[in-house]
Amino acid sequence: MTQPLIRQILDYGNRANPYPLYTKLRETPVLHDGHGTYVVSTYWEILSLFHDPRVSSDRRKRTVKDIYGLTEEGSEDSILPTPFLRLDPPEHDRLRTVTNRAFGPPHSPRRVLEMRSELEAVVSGLIDDIEDTGRIDLVEQFSYPFPVTAICRLLGVPREDETRFHTWADALAASLDPMAGEDPTERNRRTREAQLQLGGYLAELIEKRRSQPSDDMLSELANDSGTDDPLSTIEAITTAALLLIAGHETTVNLITNGMLTLLRNPQILRRLADDPRLVPRIVEELLRYEPPVQLLPNRTAVADIDIGGVTIPSGSALWVVLGSGNRDPRRFADPDRFDPERGDNQHLGFGSGLHICFGAPLARQETQLALSHLARRLHNPRLLEDPPTYRHNAVLRGPRHLIIACDDIRP
Repeated sequence: MTQPLIRQILDYGNRANPYPLYTKLRETPVLHDGHGTYVVSTYWEILSLFHDPRVSSDRRKRTVKDIYGLTEEGSEDSILPTPFLRLDPPEHDRLRTVTNRAFGPPHSPRRVLEMRSELEAVVSGLIDDIEDTGRIDLVEQFSYPFPVTAICRLLGVPREDETRFHTWADALAASLDPMAGEDPTERNRRTREAQLQLGGYLAELIEKRRSQPSDDMLSELANDSGTDDPLSTIEAITTAALLLIAGHETTVNLITNGMLTLLRNPQILRRLADDPRLVPRIVEELLRYEPPVQLLPNRTAVADIDIGGVTIPSGSALWVVLGSGNRDPRRFADPDRFDPERGDNQHLGFGSGLHICFGAPLARQETQLALSHLARRLHNPRLLEDPPTYRHNAVLRGPRHLIIACDDIRP
């Protein structure tokens, strides 16, 4: 019996290449799954919804139950309150504004830029540490440890604690997957346990930063006196947890998807090796062609919305499929071709509107550094396994391992 199209997309067997399914999905720009979920897959419709005040990011506002069980922060089963990513104005605006004071312009305009030399040293060190060039697991040896080190440095989380929060991060990332293929009760138990453990860990760090502040975001979140309404302790914990997990999970996928795409397009990889100035355009095209976040299953209609010839009833679950919108031929010419020279590349890789990716400047910088250094230093790199083994997560799509080889490491 053929599965419904949305279940085919969520099926792990299609994780390596969901794009032919997206082509079918776009034939019905707004697809009702027959239950409570509406799936939007075309570029202009997705962009419209990102800027529509009738669309909420707060799942608690759903009144029509869907069949996909998700446990997120702020739900009845959650330990932590809802982070700003899952809130609407005015709560979202206050929390995001306070957090941004410690991250970017106008109050901290150079925080990300000033990390560049340190991040370059991390990249170089990870490449230097590769010993067996005949078999390299790029995820384990490079594209996981690099973003983790970067977000630890930014927040002020001790890098040596990575083995502690790795398990918590995996459990919380898995909770985003609409079809985890397991008992939801057990998954929800692991999610709550991870929230509890991570929350306690961050609470200790925040208390230390209040008495002994340092040059990091945790110190600023814990001691911010520049606003009339600073973060409470629990708000600082929830925000730090969001930044710690989102700050590395997506970038791991972006770097890994990027190197996989370049290895499948060796002529572009060779051009990058010769001219690192190409890397910004390459990264922007990667965000369109292989975005690390494939779909957002957490939107809710808070009023009836007429779009794509369909009325989405108020209270309904609303999914937007970024990976499909980025390949919409109505918006991008020859969309299934990887083309860094593409003009007018207004992709959906970081979303758009109110909830556009908070960490986009850091993710861009990390990925540009990673890919340019890998292209220059790995001599004759090649895939040993294609397609690679993918993570189970349908939301955060990327290889679990990327096994490659090269002839040698250039200095």
